[in-house]
Amino acid sequence: QVKLVESGGRLVQAGGSLSLSCAASGRTFSNYAMGWFRQAPGKEREFVAAIRYNGGSTSYADSVKGRFTISRDNAKNTVYLQMNSLKPEDTAVYYCAAAPVSYAGRQERLYEYWGQGTQVTVSS
Repeated sequence: QVKLVESGGRLVQAGGSLSLSCAASGRTFSNYAMGWFRQAPGKEREFVAAIRYNGGSTSYADSVKGRFTISRDNAKNTVYLQMNSLKPEDTAVYYCAAAPVSYAGRQERLYEYWGQGTQVTVSS
């Protein structure tokens, strides 16, 4: 079992920046690929970013590429999402997820553990 707890979501103005954190506990964090997903009101959950178990590679949704950065610190059992140049369309609940594989990318079905989510609201 892996428990994930996101934090850092808040109201921010368009063009601003925000950093989300996801703290993991339970099994060995470094054994899991990690991902960030988001769900806006009335929309399906969508992939945002993913990172390999050792931080060796990352991938991003086209909508956030160049603006968001995913990273992880295995010593701190934490994965981060740095969000810059935020837009109103980035407003959503952001979830982190863990997959018991080396790299899961945008394959949502591979992610077995999910956090409760943190609300990000970007005002225009």
